[in-house]
Amino acid sequence: MNHLLLGSAGEKHLLLGNEAIVRGALEAGVNFVSCYPGTPSSEVPDTFRRLAASGRFVFEYSVNEKVALECAAGAALSGALCLVTMKHVGVNVAADPLLTMTYTGLPGGLVLLSADDPGCHSSQNEQDNRIYARFAGMPCFEPASALECKEMTTAALRLARESGQPVMLRTTTRVNHLRGPVRFGPLPEPAPIVPFVRDPGRFVPVPAVARARHRASAANLERICALSEESPFNRVSGEGDIGIIASGISRAYLHDALPSVGPEPQVRVFDLGMSWPLPEKTLENFMRRIRVLLVLEEGEALLEHATNALAHKLSLPVEVRGKGGSLEIFGEYSVPQVRSALWPLLGLREERQAPAPPEALPGRPPNLCPGCAHRSAFYAARKVFGDEAFYSSDIGCYTLGLLPPLRAADFLFCMGSSISAGSGFARFGKTVVAFIGDSTFFHSGLTGLVNAVFNKHNILVVILDNRTTAMTGHQPNPGVDQDILGADCTHLDIESAVRGCGVTRAVRAGGYNQKRLIALLEEMKRETGVRVLIVEEPCVLYARRVLKKKHGQRAQVARQDSVAAECLETLACPAFFRTGEKCGVNPEQCTGCMVCVQTSPSFKAQKGEDQ
Repeated sequence: MNHLLLGSAGEKHLLLGNEAIVRGALEAGVNFVSCYPGTPSSEVPDTFRRLAASGRFVFEYSVNEKVALECAAGAALSGALCLVTMKHVGVNVAADPLLTMTYTGLPGGLVLLSADDPGCHSSQNEQDNRIYARFAGMPCFEPASALECKEMTTAALRLARESGQPVMLRTTTRVNHLRGPVRFGPLPEPAPIVPFVRDPGRFVPVPAVARARHRASAANLERICALSEESPFNRVSGEGDIGIIASGISRAYLHDALPSVGPEPQVRVFDLGMSWPLPEKTLENFMRRIRVLLVLEEGEALLEHATNALAHKLSLPVEVRGKGGSLEIFGEYSVPQVRSALWPLLGLREERQAPAPPEALPGRPPNLCPGCAHRSAFYAARKVFGDEAFYSSDIGCYTLGLLPPLRAADFLFCMGSSISAGSGFARFGKTVVAFIGDSTFFHSGLTGLVNAVFNKHNILVVILDNRTTAMTGHQPNPGVDQDILGADCTHLDIESAVRGCGVTRAVRAGGYNQKRLIALLEEMKRETGVRVLIVEEPCVLYARRVLKKKHGQRAQVARQDSVAAECLETLACPAFFRTGEKCGVNPEQCTGCMVCVQTSPSFKAQKGEDQ
C-alpha cells in the first residue's frame, strides 16, 4: 500500500506537488475523483488510480473534461465530496457545466484542479485560468510548495463542502512537478455523504431559476470573501514603505530572490495564497503603509489591475508596478527575473556581473519514438498524397508528425478538431487527411465525425489507434483492451463506434503493414465522402511495458547505397544513424517494427533479443 495512505500524522515525506495534492484530498476525506489526464496534472489521477483498491473513494478516468466535471458535479449533488482534475485547456472543454454549477451550488462539495502551463511545456497555449475563477465566481487557491499543495487541497475541499460553492485549486507546471517536504496530517475516514434534498427551484436552472441563483452565488462568494481576509494562506511579513504582493509560484521565486539583493531589504511582502476572492480589507491595510507596490504574478496582469483599481478607488498614493521589463505575460518567471525587478524597486544597482550566456547546445526537438506506428502511417500517407493533400492534426503524440521529413500536420486547434476543422477546410475544394488518436477520438472526435456524415463532408479520417492514452502516461480510454481495463470498465470497439456514427466506409489496418496501408490509402484517395481508416498498433512503449510484447528481430543496413541514405532521410527513425557516409541502425533503439525493411531493399531483418 502506498505511503500516501499508510503515512501517519506528523510524518514527513518528500513528495511531488501532484502527490501532495492526493494526500491533501485524502486528509479532507474525498469521496469521488474524476479526471481527463493532461500534463501537468496527470500524476494526480494516476496516483489515485493506484490507491483506488483501498476502497476509501471512487475513482474514474472520463472520456473528456466536460464529462469528468459533470460526473463529479452529479456526485457532489448526490452528497459526495469530489475532486476533478484536468489541465488548463481542459477547463475550456468543461466550461459549459462549470459556469452553471457555480450558480446552483453543490452541497457535497467540489474542487476543480486546473493545472496551468505557463511556457507551453506541453500545451497549445498559456491561458491563465485564474480568469475562470473570477468569471465563474469560484474561490481560488494557488499553492507555491509541495506542503501548500497538500494543505490548500484540504482547505479547498473543506471550503467547498462548508459553502456548497465549487472551488478552484490552480497550480502551474513548476508547482505540480516540484518536490518538497510535506508533513502529514491525520487521515480521517471518508467524508459523510450529505443527504440530497429535492429542490428544482435551485438545481434546475431554467431562466427564472438562473436569475435568482446568480444573485445567490454572488452573495455566497461575498461571504467567502470574509474567509479570504482571515485565510492563513494570505500572509503579510516585513517592514518598510516598499511593498510586494505575489501569488502562485512567484512567491517561491520572491523568497529566493530577496536575500540576494542585500542584507534584510526593507520591504513588506504580501503572500497571496488564496487569491480569489481578493481580501480587499487586508490589501487596503497593506497598501496604506507603502508608497510603491510591485505585483509578481505569472500570466495575465489580474492582480496588478485589481490593486491599481483598489488604489484608485481608495485614493491611495501608491505607485503600482507589474508587467514590464523582465516581467512579461509570456512564459514562466524565475528567480533571476524577479531579482531584476527588485533592484530598481529598491533603488539599487546590481553590482554583480551577469553570467555569460552558455554556448548554444544542439537542438533536440521532440520526436516520435523508434518503432512508433504513427511514423509508419504518416510515411504511407505522404507516399500516397504527398503535398496534394492538407493534413489536419490533433492533440497527441502524433502531433509530432509536423516535423520534417514527415510533415503530416498543416493545422491544429484543440482536442478533436482534426475532423471538424478538416471538414470545414475541405469544403472549399481541398483534399484533407485528418489524423486523430484513439483517446482523442473518444474525447471529442465523435461529434466531428457525426457532423461530417450529417453534412456530407469530403474527408479522409485516419484514426491512429495505439490502444492507450500515450502522450500523458498510458492512461486507459474506452478503446483499451478489456483484459487491461479489468472489470471496472468496458472496452468499446472503434470501428463499431465509427459505423454507429453513420460511416459506411471504415477499414482497419495494422500500423506496421506498409503494403496494406498504402493500398487502402490509394483506394480511399479515389473515393469521396467520409472515409475512415483505423490504423491499429499498440504504442511501442506500452507494448513493451504493459502488454509485454516481444520482438525477435532487429533491422540492419544490408548494403550501403543511395537507397539506404534516402530511407534515412525520408523515414527518419530515431534508431537510424550516420557516420560519415555510412548508414546504420542502432540495435539498442531498434524495436523490430521492420517498416524500414518494407520500404527499402537496402535494409534487412536480423535475429535479436528483445530489449
